This record gives sequence, C-alpha cells and structure tokens, in this order.
Amino acid sequence: MKKIAVIAIALMMTIGHSFAQNKNSKKMNTSKEHYTFQLSDKVTRQKISFKNRYGISLSGDLYLPKNAGSGKLSALAISGPFGAVKEQSSGLYANQMAERGFAVVAFDPSYTGESGGEPRNLASPEMNTEDFSAAVDFLGLQKNVDREKIGIIGICGFGGFALNATAVDKRIKAVVASTMYDITRLMSKGYNDATTLEQRTKTLEQLGEQRWKDAEAGTFVYGPEYNKAPKDDDPQFVKEYYDYYRTPRGYHERSVNSGNSWTATTPISFMNMPILTYIKEISPRPLLIIAGENAHSRYFSETAFQNANEPKELIIVPNAVHTDLYDKIEVIPFDKMDTFFRTNLK
Repeated sequence: MKKIAVIAIALMMTIGHSFAQNKNSKKMNTSKEHYTFQLSDKVTRQKISFKNRYGISLSGDLYLPKNAGSGKLSALAISGPFGAVKEQSSGLYANQMAERGFAVVAFDPSYTGESGGEPRNLASPEMNTEDFSAAVDFLGLQKNVDREKIGIIGICGFGGFALNATAVDKRIKAVVASTMYDITRLMSKGYNDATTLEQRTKTLEQLGEQRWKDAEAGTFVYGPEYNKAPKDDDPQFVKEYYDYYRTPRGYHERSVNSGNSWTATTPISFMNMPILTYIKEISPRPLLIIAGENAHSRYFSETAFQNANEPKELIIVPNAVHTDLYDKIEVIPFDKMDTFFRTNLK
C-alpha cells in the first residue's frame, strides 16, 4: 500500500524534465496511420474533425457498418483511456461497436494526439468533459444519424469524464464507463484515498512554484516520461500498464502514456474539481459500469455505481485486470454493451 501511495503522489508531482516532447520515447512504429488493432472487414473508417465550444479542433475517426442501409443509425462517441489516442483502445471499441451496427466516433481529446490545442499534452476535467459533448454535436449533424439515439463510452479516465458529460448534457441518452478512473479523485486524494493533507499541500506548493518557473521562462515544463520499464518491486498494475503502452501490443508514438509526458502543471485543475459531484443527475437515463474483478481501479467503479441513481448496472468481469478491458476482445463484454445501447437508445 505504501508503494502505491508513493506512485499516486508521483502522478500529481509530475515536475521533472524540461522538453517539449520526450526524446526518450521508443519509436516502435513511426507511421501516422499505425493502429493497434485490425479494422473489421464489416466496417469503414474515415478521418474527421470537429470543433468544441472553445474553438479547439478535435481529430477523430468515424466508423460505420458497411451494411448500414439508408436508415438513420444509433450513434456512439468514445474516448480514452486517459493519456491514450484514438488509434488505441477507443478505436478498438469503435471498431467493435460499428461492426454491431452503430455509427461511432473515436476521438483524440483536446491538446493530445492529432487534436489541436497548445501546449501539447495538457488535460483538464472541464475540457475533457466538453470534448464528449463536441463529439455529440458532430454526430447529431450527420444525415445518417438519429440525434435522439446518441450514447457515449468512456474508457479508464474517460469513463469518469463520460459520466460527468452525461450528467450535464441531456442529449446523451445512455452511457458506459469501462474500467473507469475518477481522475479528479486520484489526483486530489491518491490511490485508495491515501494522500494526506500534508502531502497534498506540499504538492500544491510545488505546482505553484512550477507555475512561476513556467511564467518566467514563457514555456511549459513537461514531467517525466510515462510508463518507464517497471522495477521488480513495483505494483503489478504498473507492470500491466507498461505491457500495454510500451510494447507492440498497444504502443503508439502520439500517446502520452507510450513514453511521452504531460505538462508538469496538468494536475492543478484536477485537484479541487470533482467530476462526479452530479452523477445522480444521469438518471433517469441508464448507466452501465464495467470493471475487472482484479483491477486495481475497481473501487472507482464501485463508488460511482453506489452514488448513481437507477437505472444502473455494474458488471464485474471475472479474473480481469484494468488493462484487460483496453484491448482483449474476448474479455470485454461488447455483446452486453450492444444490448445495453440497443435497449436504451430509443
């Protein structure tokens, strides 16, 4: 538990190295069209872009079933995990759901991947929530989409943002949070809420000092690269992250988690803006939360489920760890998601 607490503090104190893009990234594949999964022969994929209400241009992929016909489709917007890009898990989810008949957008959040925004590799609970609503804007303008039948899926940290977006955006008719993190809870309280007030205060003081340095320099310092090779005594989940993000299984050069880094001051906006304050207001729209039985993050899902109002459902996937729900098609309950959305997007 002590080791996990230290890792949580390190996530918040991402002050370390000064470089605009981490030069230690291991370039396993430099192709801009590199995807970590195979496109289904039943699905088409095309590049799209759309703007959020802050004027940032978001980059996405639109997945459509080849046998869609001429009728209007139910649609989904998908993003995550936190620090990933659309060529990783969100694209894989989109590919699977389009194969089942949905129009699906997988998108890069603001400031990351191929989306716009400066500085690069910055995150914000407000902006990442808004990005989902911007994707809903895009879907609702498509002639082959029924704008009354739009749902969203958030993976990992974007599971939390998806819940927040659904609470505030009543156009979203149903939501799935898969292997979710509440990033604001993690940043402000640490893993398992183990961060003390003294530790939190010290982190905020250091982040404030870093702001002075950034202001004086006129540039942004970036934290240490994410997912370095784990040590033998690191927690198992750290090794699982490395196995996904830093190996051919899930590596992508634009992903923050594949050896790049966030701005050092990224944690500031997460420290006192809890995103699940209004989770009860998702109701009466349906909520499905999916978590792995052995996931270190499982408690985020269980707390969110406990705090939400009906209708709601929690699925615990037997024997699965957090990252199993990133890309293991035989483990992720796609058929359940299909049934959930078909039942509730009406």
